[in-house]
Order: sequence, then C-alpha cells, then structure tokens
Amino acid sequence: MAGTNDFGLTRFIFQRTLGLVYLIGFVVALNQFRPLLGEKGLLPATIFIQQVSFLQAPSLFHFFAKDAAFTVAAWAGIFLSGLAITGLSDRYSIWFSVMIWSSLWMLYLSFVNVGQTFYAFGWESILLEAGFYAIFLGPSRVAPPKLIIWMLRWLLFRVMFGAGLIKLRGDPCWRDLSCLDYHYETQPMPNPLSWYLHWAPAWTHHAGVLFNHFAEVIVPFGYFFPGPIGVAAGLITLLYQGLIFASGNLSFLNFLTMILAVTTLNDRFLRAIIPDSRYVLLWPPEPPAPPGITFQTASILVTLMTAVLSVAPILNMLSARQVMNTNYNPLHLVGTYGAFGSITRIRYEVIIEGTEDPVVTARTVWREYEFKGKPGDPSRRPAQIAPYHLRIDWLMWFAAMSDYQDYPWFVPLMVKLLQADTDTLSLLKTNPFPGSRPRFIRAELYEYHFTTPEERRQTGRWWNRHLAREYFPTVSLRDPALQG
Repeated sequence: MAGTNDFGLTRFIFQRTLGLVYLIGFVVALNQFRPLLGEKGLLPATIFIQQVSFLQAPSLFHFFAKDAAFTVAAWAGIFLSGLAITGLSDRYSIWFSVMIWSSLWMLYLSFVNVGQTFYAFGWESILLEAGFYAIFLGPSRVAPPKLIIWMLRWLLFRVMFGAGLIKLRGDPCWRDLSCLDYHYETQPMPNPLSWYLHWAPAWTHHAGVLFNHFAEVIVPFGYFFPGPIGVAAGLITLLYQGLIFASGNLSFLNFLTMILAVTTLNDRFLRAIIPDSRYVLLWPPEPPAPPGITFQTASILVTLMTAVLSVAPILNMLSARQVMNTNYNPLHLVGTYGAFGSITRIRYEVIIEGTEDPVVTARTVWREYEFKGKPGDPSRRPAQIAPYHLRIDWLMWFAAMSDYQDYPWFVPLMVKLLQADTDTLSLLKTNPFPGSRPRFIRAELYEYHFTTPEERRQTGRWWNRHLAREYFPTVSLRDPALQG
C-alpha cells in the first residue's frame, strides 16, 4: 500500500517525541543498569544470560556481558536517540532512517531482555512495540505508509482498552467509583500534586473514575474513525493521559501513550494549530515522494504479522480472566497491556536504617536511607520524577506489599549498603554514613498516610507514618544469613 501525505507532520512529531522517550530510557540505563544488573549488581545480568538462551531472550549482551558493554550500549542509544530527536535520521536515504530506528530498537531490546524484574514493566514493551513500527515509517522525504499509522493506532487501542477492561473486571472500587479516594495516596510514587488531589472534594474523585471509564473503554473505538471523530478521540486521550501524568510519577507510561495518541491527528488538523512560520521550520516545503515497492511490501508484511500476533491479545481482552502486561514473544511485539486492575487501600513503605554502634541496644541511634522518589522522610515533599524512571524505588513499592523473600534483589541490596557500595549508593538520594559504613542494618515497615490540611499547616509534614512491623531483621556483614 502506498504512503500518504496526510500524516507527514504526524510522523514528524511522533518520531521526534519517541526519540525523546528512547533518550530517557538509555539515560536510565546509563545511570542505573550497572548497580542494578551489572557484573556486581543486585541481580547480575551476566548470571541471567548463562541461564537463558539467545532465542529465549534475544540480546546483544549474550555476546559480551560486561559492564563496559552495558555502558557503551547506553551511550550508543543516547547518541542514536539524539539523531532521532534532531531529525538527522530523516535527512538521508530511507535505509539510513531504517538503520537508525532498527538500532534503537535492538539496543533497547537488549537491555529489556536481560533486565529481569527491574525491566518487567509494561511500558518497556510498549516502547519496543512503538519503536518497531517506527522503523517502517520512513524519513521525511518519503510519505509515511498508512498501514503503519494504523498499526500504531492499534497499539494505542490495546494500551487504552486493555487498561479499561482490566479495571472493570478487577477491583470493585472501579465500579463503585471510589478508587481515586485511595489512588493518589497509595500509587507507586506520588508527586507534588498528589497531596492536593487526594484532599480534593469527593465528587472530583468519582467524576475522575467516570472519565477514566469513558476515556479507556469508549473513546478507543474512535481511533479507527476518519476525520473529526478520530481526531476528537486522540485529543481526549491526550487530555486524559496528561491529567494522569500531572497526578503522579508513572515513569514514561503516560508520555509514551500521549505520543501514540498523536497518530490519530492528521496533517490537516496539525497545520491548523501550528503557526505557518514554525511549520516551515519544522517541515520541508517539497512534498514527500511515495515509498518504493520494497518499503511498501515491508509495511504490508508488518501488518500481516501484527494481524497474526493480535489473536492472543484479542482473546485475552475477551476473556473473563484477562491478564495485563504480558508478552507473547521475546521480541515484545503485539502484547497485552493494562494498569491498576486493583488499587491498594493502605500505603506501606519499607524504610531501611543503619547504625555505626558496635552493639545494638534499645538506645541505638538508627539513621535512615532516603530514596530519590519513594516516600521516606514525612517532611519531604513528594518529588516530580516522571517521565524519568527510578527502578529501585518502584521495586521498593512492590516489596512493601509482601515479604522480602519474594524479591531476590532485596538481600543483595542490604549487603551492598553494609559494604557502602558506591554504585548502589548512587541509586539513593542520601547516604547517612558519608566516608564510613554502617555496622548493622535493618528494614522496618511503616504505614503512611497523607497529613490532613490542618496537620500540614501546623507541622509542615506531607505524611504521617507509624511503625507496622519489622520487615528485615537487624544484620551485620558477619551474619551467617548474608554469607555466600
């Protein structure tokens, strides 16, 4: 199928903003992959690679699983992301564009497929799937294949409609409209607005749930309509995802979904809202040429492949036992997505503490490790992190929901903190033992609640907390439980 001139500017915006998400992902890998998954990380990817085959988890790191390779790959991804963001990937042949976008996809796939639990988030697969389709959009001098635009809309549909169905079938609070009474306080990482939204009038919470159902269950069908209906559906999705982005720190999920929603906006609409002078700077004046037969054939094959791989996600969406965020192949193509099928009612936080005292007594002074994003100090204002992704902070949110033994990275984290490991400490906001290291360490589980407006006026605190129970026992490096 030939390309279309109706989505040239759409492609321009989509590719450059998708390049920005790739950039965020590779910066995260540069900063966090080594302490989390490096040769001496919490869950070394080198060990994982020895246990799985290349076909099970395709990754360039099967050929060179060293910290140097992880670092070089992250920097290569950052460089290639820059080419996509600046448009340099567009300025040469169609094959140069294919090479840039293919390289971005392969590099990020390499990190995700050996990233284990630290990369087991639905938005990693969404990025990889969107990045795969971007390979076949072509450069600015070639009209984008309309089939690929439709494949991106199909991805957007699965992200949104899957999330809507999992909510309707999941937690009853989505049906009685009470989920937002809890969500702003108990979500993985609240941001500065979350406190204010939590204390907003109850009717806003109920209206928010209704808007959620409308945006996720009804609106997605509009993506496939031509003209004003498709544009309206895209704009509602942009508004909806923007509101979620403003209310919490969900990594780059909302930003990425907004980028997918751009594919519902055609050039006619975009020209109407972009000033002419800016439009000339953004877009080459000459009309794009139709794609060659090879590129047209590739877009048809990709569409056929997507149709075949869509059977499993469709059956999943139709199933009463729907699951969310599942991949059906190691290339992370045409997966099943969804979010917040259940809402936690009470927030718990794992607080890690250490002491330099030679003997632990009732009078021991404990110092708290502060993380960059997750709640800790009750007086600290919630941070704005998204669209950046703090992987250890997210895993700490999950860890608070069950026993530490369910998380194989937790004991290594405690060992690394006892050793004052520099790489591990780089994941945290503060090191309470600068220039030294603790003799003992422990973890306590606290229940957290937002302060009331009156309490905040009087104390300045954002949170109230009280001790729920011990989470991890007091240990030292000499403890037999940490040996080996």
